[in-house]
Amino acid sequence: MIHVLADVQTNSIGPNTSVWQFSIILSGAVIGDNCNINCHTFIENDVRIGNNVTVKSGVYLWDGIEIEDEVFIGPNVTFTNDTRPRSKQYPSKFMPIVIRRKASIGASSTILGGVEVGEFAMIGAGALVTKNVPSRALVVGVPAKVVGWLNEDGSKMNEDNGFFVDSFKQNWRVKEGQLLKI
Repeated sequence: MIHVLADVQTNSIGPNTSVWQFSIILSGAVIGDNCNINCHTFIENDVRIGNNVTVKSGVYLWDGIEIEDEVFIGPNVTFTNDTRPRSKQYPSKFMPIVIRRKASIGASSTILGGVEVGEFAMIGAGALVTKNVPSRALVVGVPAKVVGWLNEDGSKMNEDNGFFVDSFKQNWRVKEGQLLKI
């Protein structure tokens, strides 16, 4: 479903994807199946969106952004792709941003160029993400810092004697900033 008031220039949109009013999608963008692109969004040419992705209102996706399957992007999330922006001066290549599958990004967060957000990670509302976010990490604040580790459903893992225990009773530990299954 593409709303009559949307400006969709790409032919690369999967079945069962909804694009709401006042959205602009440029010709080179690729959007997967069963996505929900809310109103007042902008998607540039060099953007790849997987399947079952939700992009809430007020989100602009710039060149170089890749969003994997089942990602949630909250309202008014801001992405940047240029560390030294100047009017009418463009880099030879924009900085990529990768959002891995099943990650969630809270409302009004800012994600800087060159960042990768890991699988099942969650960015708290209003966070400023300046570096990579490990898989299953819960990050909040300015700048964003890891404050917990998550199960696949987004609930926090319990900590027990220096280990983290997931919802399947499997043990994990943090090593060099990454959560590893034991």
